[in-house]
Formats: sequence, C-alpha cells, structure tokens
Amino acid sequence: MAEGSYRQFCPVAMAAEVLCTRWTVVLLREMVAGSTRFNELRRGVPRMSPALLSRRLKDLEAAGIVAREASQADSGAVEYRLTASGRELGPIVEAFGIWGQRRIEADLSLQHLDVQLLMWDMRRNLNPTPMPRGRNVVQFVYPELSAAQRAWWLIVDPKDGVDLCSVDPGFDVDLYVSVDLRSMTAIWMGLDTVRAAVASKRMLLTGDRHIASAMQTWLGLSPFAKEKKLAS
Repeated sequence: MAEGSYRQFCPVAMAAEVLCTRWTVVLLREMVAGSTRFNELRRGVPRMSPALLSRRLKDLEAAGIVAREASQADSGAVEYRLTASGRELGPIVEAFGIWGQRRIEADLSLQHLDVQLLMWDMRRNLNPTPMPRGRNVVQFVYPELSAAQRAWWLIVDPKDGVDLCSVDPGFDVDLYVSVDLRSMTAIWMGLDTVRAAVASKRMLLTGDRHIASAMQTWLGLSPFAKEKKLAS
C-alpha cells in the first residue's frame, strides 16, 4: 500500500506505511463519522480526486481496514464499511482532531476555507431538537463567493433527517443566514459564536425568530469545537 517503505520492523513505522499516505487519515475521518457511499465520501473530501479516492479505498480494503459490501437498503449499490481493524482507528483519528484543534493556530486553520466541506459537516452534526416541528428550511448565503458556491440550503425534516442542497429545492425558506465564509467556519470550529457574529454585523439572520434565536444550539458544530486552544 505504501508509496515508499520505511524498512523498519517498528510497529509505528509499519502502521505509518498504511496510514500516512496522502488523504488516508482524512478519508478515515469521514468513514469514522459514518459515511459509507462513494458519493458521500466524495462530499466529505471534496478536494480529493475520484481516482485517488477509489485507489485509497482499494488500499484500505487490501489492508483489512475497509470492507466493500452490497448495500442492504439499495439494490446494486456498494457501501464501504470499516472492519473491526478499521474501527480500532477511531480513537486515533479523534486524537488527531483534538491535537489539531488545541495546537494549530486559529489563523492558520482559517486560511483553508472550503464551503462544500463546511456545509457537509454542518448537515451531519445539526441538532434538530430545538427547531419547530415539521420541515424547516435554512438558506445560507455567502455573499463573497461565486454564484455557483454562494447559496446552500439545509432541509430539516422529521421523516427524512437533514439534507443539504446547493440548488434551490423549491421549498419556502424559514430562515435566511447571510454570513462570510471565514466567520461561519470559525463558528463551526468553536472559535466564534453566532451572537458575536450577529452583533458585529458579520451575520444577518432573517426569518423565523425562534429558529434564529436557537441557532447556536441547533447548528452542527465540529466535534472538536469544545476543545480549547492551548499555548505552544
């Protein structure tokens, strides 16, 4: 699997040959978070080419970390699931994230903005409990982005869960959120808050007051947002 061998018997070196190729840990992060379909994985690693994603999945399968299975819910579809060996990597992936949240400077983290990844992660971690019953639609607008990336819709439905659209789904919007991408990413990472962004007019909320007032509660934050930055 490795593109270059360390030629050491040390278990750390041997594990690194499997796990330290480009994109592998990030791909495992997505699988630990629950993505199983190829298209789901692509949305979670949008800067990874489909060809490289396919290659890494084959590498992880060969290493016994991932198993390729027929979907039980969708005939003909394929799912990629972590094996027992792969699930053992969960705490390691989590430790990577905790270290990065604590030790990487916030300004450095916020130099790498990606609206597609941000919205995908927000969809995954959104908590619908504080929202009114029934379907709720929240449209996010990032004014500084190109027309193709500017508008996103989160559709929260009691029956279907949370869906993400980059094309107008045609539903009435309950809350409009206008915000710059850096501020929204900082909020998601736990480095900023909705209240502070609204107060400084970096975020404008228009629509249902109940959904707006509860936004910090229902918003899907990073699982590492609770970790505080530490001095070097």
